[in-house]
Amino acid sequence: MKSLYTVSLLVVSNLFMTFAWYGHLQFKKISWLHGLGLVGVILISWGLAFFEYLFQVPANRLGFEENGGPFNLFQLKVIQEVVSLTVFTLCAVYVFKTDKLTWNHLIGFMLLVAAVYFIFKK
Repeated sequence: MKSLYTVSLLVVSNLFMTFAWYGHLQFKKISWLHGLGLVGVILISWGLAFFEYLFQVPANRLGFEENGGPFNLFQLKVIQEVVSLTVFTLCAVYVFKTDKLTWNHLIGFMLLVAAVYFIFKK
């Protein structure tokens, strides 16, 4: 069950991370944010990143084997990267609508799955 909680918290964390890191690139589509300067964009991104950490830190603490979780540090990191790229891809394609998913993206994801396999292999 801790595995499911860890991954779920990482998904929520990465939603906030994606919007903190890349959401501001969409501000030109929102009239009242269109003229926002760099300092304003940074403050909004920091605000979103705060919520990212509210989920990221508990996910890592809950999932880490020395805290009773099922994952070592390498496994946690690889899970986080796969979740991050999956969430980012879904947001880029379906929310931001800036890119299309192509064959090279799919091959890259297959290689990530291979990375997960090798990291978890005993």
